Amino acid sequence: MEETGVVSRIDGPKAFVSVKRQSACDACAAGSVCKVSGSGAEIEAFNAVHAEVGDTVKISFKAFTYLKGTLLIYGVPALALVAGAVLGKDFVSDFFPGSDPDMLSAISGFSLMIVSFLCVKILIRKFEKKKELVPVVEEIISKR
Repeated sequence: MEETGVVSRIDGPKAFVSVKRQSACDACAAGSVCKVSGSGAEIEAFNAVHAEVGDTVKISFKAFTYLKGTLLIYGVPALALVAGAVLGKDFVSDFFPGSDPDMLSAISGFSLMIVSFLCVKILIRKFEKKKELVPVVEEIISKR
């Protein structure tokens, strides 16, 4: 995945690049490297080409990293919802014999999904510190 934007500031080896906000921004797995505002976003990227403030640059995200993040954010909670619903209907209903098994299934599914969201959030914070997962400024398109 690639984006084009303008370098708004430099902080050591990092460049902060302003880009237009896309519809995919709402579901993006970039986490804390991107600060989304109303009409745009600011992406924190490794400044490999030593761009300066005002330069128009191309930023790239590794596709495999993007797919892993998407799977982590969407796949794990969805799987937890289904697993919780099945476990709730088959096992939790045995502990509460007078209760509606479908209601226990829904409660178990949503409970396990909420727990998975918290676990995913913790994992994302851990992964954000890895340098290979950070977007990279790959090319200066035009100087200021």
